[in-house]
Amino acid sequence: MIAFPTYFFVFLIFVIQFHIPLGSNITDVRLPTHLKPELYVIRLLPFLEPGNFTIDGHIKIDFKCIEDGSKNITLHSFDIDVNTESLVVKKKGSDTPIGVESTNYDKEREFFITILSESLEKGVDYEMEMKFTGILGDNLKGFYRSSYKTEDTNELEYIAVTQFQPTDARRAFPCFDEPGLKAKFKITIGRLPDMESISNMPKKNEIKGLDRYTGYVFDEFQESKPMSTYLVAMVVSKFEHRDELTENQDETKFRIWARKSAMDQTGFAKEIGPKILKYFEDFFGVKYPLPKQDMIAIPDFAAGAMENWGLITYREIALLFKEKVSSILSKQKIATVVSHELAHQWFGNLVTPKWWTDLWLNEGFASYVEYLGVEAARPELKFMDQFVYVDLQHVFGIDALESSHPISIPVKNPSEINEIFDKISYSKGASIIRMMQHFLTMDSFKKGLTKYLTELKFDAAEQDDLWRHLTEQAHIDEKLPKTVTVKNIMDTWTLQMGYPVVTITRNYELNTLSLTQERFLLNTNGKSNDTHNYSWWIPLTFTTPGGDFDNTYNEAWLKKDEKSKQINLPIDIKANTPVIFNIQETGYYRVNYDDNTWNLIVDNLKTKHEDIHVTNRAQIIDDALNLARSGRLDYNISLSVTSYLAKENNYVPWSSALTGMSYLEKMLRRTAAYGNFKEYIKKLITPIYNDLGYEPKDTDNHLEKLLRVKVIDWACKVGLEDCLNRVKGDFDTWKASPDINK
Repeated sequence: MIAFPTYFFVFLIFVIQFHIPLGSNITDVRLPTHLKPELYVIRLLPFLEPGNFTIDGHIKIDFKCIEDGSKNITLHSFDIDVNTESLVVKKKGSDTPIGVESTNYDKEREFFITILSESLEKGVDYEMEMKFTGILGDNLKGFYRSSYKTEDTNELEYIAVTQFQPTDARRAFPCFDEPGLKAKFKITIGRLPDMESISNMPKKNEIKGLDRYTGYVFDEFQESKPMSTYLVAMVVSKFEHRDELTENQDETKFRIWARKSAMDQTGFAKEIGPKILKYFEDFFGVKYPLPKQDMIAIPDFAAGAMENWGLITYREIALLFKEKVSSILSKQKIATVVSHELAHQWFGNLVTPKWWTDLWLNEGFASYVEYLGVEAARPELKFMDQFVYVDLQHVFGIDALESSHPISIPVKNPSEINEIFDKISYSKGASIIRMMQHFLTMDSFKKGLTKYLTELKFDAAEQDDLWRHLTEQAHIDEKLPKTVTVKNIMDTWTLQMGYPVVTITRNYELNTLSLTQERFLLNTNGKSNDTHNYSWWIPLTFTTPGGDFDNTYNEAWLKKDEKSKQINLPIDIKANTPVIFNIQETGYYRVNYDDNTWNLIVDNLKTKHEDIHVTNRAQIIDDALNLARSGRLDYNISLSVTSYLAKENNYVPWSSALTGMSYLEKMLRRTAAYGNFKEYIKKLITPIYNDLGYEPKDTDNHLEKLLRVKVIDWACKVGLEDCLNRVKGDFDTWKASPDINK
């Protein structure tokens, strides 16, 4: 799932809707372990009628008893009224019901508990059947209603749509609502004849005149593969769709759904979606396991998108692109979200975390390989080049706070689960998986993933299962010593919060380097409460300007039990040549140097900055500004690092620089130094402003278009006269013709 940045707001809504007091002591909300679901047969009829927004439901659950001695059947249920008179439990294949002694609803734990008259027997299959009614609310959770007005008639139309992740399938039907409890689903959805319904699997049959539901059509869908409840999806609407076939041999049907008036905005998603799906089939080495893939744009949707298996739901702005209206950043965002959700069809759907503690692996993995998918479908976007700025350096700022948290964190109740859909899970997760891919090499990484997905397909797993498969492959390929495992390395990154700064001190006489590691915190003013004595397994890579910046496989480590170490430099590295550590910033750490090395780097940037890889230029700038902010580096040096920017024309280093300068701009705004600061930025930015020009050009590439937006913003902010005059002119034109959509 792509989570848009409204975490605190969403958290407050969650607390209110679940009636969970802040600081609730209810923690034992896991289901008993004696039952395992195998098949849900579900029939739902959502009534899209003002005054009667309800759901009429019927469910039969097949399950196996895997432990002796219990009389209870505990399901999740929330805001559902079960018709207890309809409740029947019996052994599978038997016509004799088992007596029901009582039913009870535990509101705090969201449990619907059935107590039987006899104990369930280990190894025996049972089935439980009941009717129920639910609420088709407008709170964007569970099975809910959304609405929009038609463009031609301005009439209000309703749709019914689901959003179950992480713990809201229980709002639509009673179920075992934990990610590790996978089962197959047979779904039937009722609708009015002028509407359409879609679900995870293709439709196989239409039924009319079912029971008492005159005037309704029921769509019966094919049985699903085993999957988690949070991935079940249903939509009832009057939407239209565009079809496309993917490039795989069986021609998976790929459809984009939207409001009728928005169908002309589906072309971009229709173009890239099948390409990315095919790319991930090849990347993972596992065929896409479903016969179709639907993607639908929903008018009211809380998340950015949701990876429901075979039916991905999106916010409209995350799927629809209107030529000459939508921004270039919007096109990039759509490509990103589509790639992210399609990656989940394997990593998260085919193999799913047993529990939400491993959410980071689900989201972090998709947040990394989304870059690979976009790069394959639209290489001109140069999206992989942007990773360090968009994700890694962004989360560095959050993870450098004492209030950060480990990426793998135990969670128990629904409020805790919702809280970890954050930048640590997504962006730090992506960053350390990218680091792992580089220290394993892409070939070994992909082989290990294929074995993991093949062995555990349609099952649930823990992060250690992935580490095991990657370790086995790394040992086969001799990418790790036999005495070292991926778990050894990655536990230091997943079970500890924060990240290190590696300080490099060079002995020019002996031609050696002394390396030390410690936790990097932005707060180093003596008031830190941090008592953690953290250390990490840190992959070490380095080169020199003009050297090999493509080789990101590390030959050396700064190990967890090494707070410091010394290494010898190759004899061909001269004293006037700087060493650049963390090639392409593939490691999740900052680098500090002795002052002399910093000065050598500054000299190189000023004279021949292209000799340093563009990603490392962005890294050097970001590290220098943040090391100065934390008190580890003199601002004279960090600002000297930025002085070469007058010659820089690449989006990524400029983005890193302007993000760092934003902090300085805010801190200096009401000081006597603010004028000097603005003049410094003006001096740096004027050449790139003149080079790019104020008006877009037909010859602009994607990164130039993105850079122009940032440069104009800052050029006007620091008072560049041409920029101010042009912006004022545009504003005056708009005032004279306010109906012009520009």
